Amino acid sequence: MKLRDALEADASRLASLTDTPRDVMRNLVHDRTVRIAERDDDIVGFVSYDARDQTIHVTQLEGKESIYEQLLEEPLRFARGEGMAVELLVLETESEIQSVASKMGFEQTGPGPRFEGEPTVRYRADDL
Repeated sequence: MKLRDALEADASRLASLTDTPRDVMRNLVHDRTVRIAERDDDIVGFVSYDARDQTIHVTQLEGKESIYEQLLEEPLRFARGEGMAVELLVLETESEIQSVASKMGFEQTGPGPRFEGEPTVRYRADDL
């Protein structure tokens, strides 16, 4: 599997992975850092993030559990280089992402905001 930066041309495939409109994914590619995971030239997942107030905020993580660690390493690597922390909001029902985040050194810091009516859990990695 290889990782690369997302292109606007990837918006349709990202939309199909997330069941969201293509325009939403096109805007994501323009507004955030988006790293794509590819296997045999097929997009199998992605991570998006942005930087605000000395913190990298992971805004979306999509794919199978087997690639979460590689995808989350992207914002962690950026944060290390910039001396920043990383925050990740995870739906309470996404135990696989929570497990990988804990394994990678993220600490649960409490509840996050509701997302589309669903409760989230906030994770943070400092001192990377």
